[in-house]
Amino acid sequence: MCGRYVLHGPHSRLREYFDLRDCAAWVARYNIAPQSEILVVRARPGVGRVGRLVRWGLIPRWAKDASIGLKLNNARAETLAEKPSFKASFERHRCLIPANGFYEWQVLSEDGKARKQPWLIRPAADGEFFAMAGLLSAWKSPEGQDIVSACVITTTPNALMAPIHDRMPVLLAAGQFEAWLDPAYRDAGALSRWLAPAPAQGMRAHPVSTRVSNARNEGPELLEPI
Repeated sequence: MCGRYVLHGPHSRLREYFDLRDCAAWVARYNIAPQSEILVVRARPGVGRVGRLVRWGLIPRWAKDASIGLKLNNARAETLAEKPSFKASFERHRCLIPANGFYEWQVLSEDGKARKQPWLIRPAADGEFFAMAGLLSAWKSPEGQDIVSACVITTTPNALMAPIHDRMPVLLAAGQFEAWLDPAYRDAGALSRWLAPAPAQGMRAHPVSTRVSNARNEGPELLEPI
């Protein structure tokens, strides 16, 4: 799964990396949790790629209320093409979720007791970003409120992630951005083949403080290795 991640820029580099024509104002975050407002990259016809703020936790168009979004922070790559919650979004409403890194919790045993050790996983090269594959949905509440929401697609782990956790976000390469964001591109077979673990050599990981486990904690010190 992907339950927390990091986005701190720099803003100019993010715009360049994702080739953004426009971008909503956003602030650096070091412990982004579900139900937060997050930055996503989507394609706008006639404009190009834009950065927009949406809610993390997908609310399908057919949902009766927004509470379903509490359970749909992630979508499993293996089943999203068939699941009613994700099928339409996978076909027509895909996005990228920029990140400087993401956290995952490794289960360890000490003195016969289990504990969870958080790890930060980030790009191997300084100044790079992860482009997490995501899905979007637009939902109108019974009161008439329009909410755009998103989820992160996850897959099986690569060699770096396997000792830490059994899932990881799908991380797309720059050459895949155009087709992934194009709502007219509907080759489900080709898209599904991209939902595989990213190469381990493009990533690095180190353990961090358990302060990350509390979503109220924020700040760049959370990135420091222990």
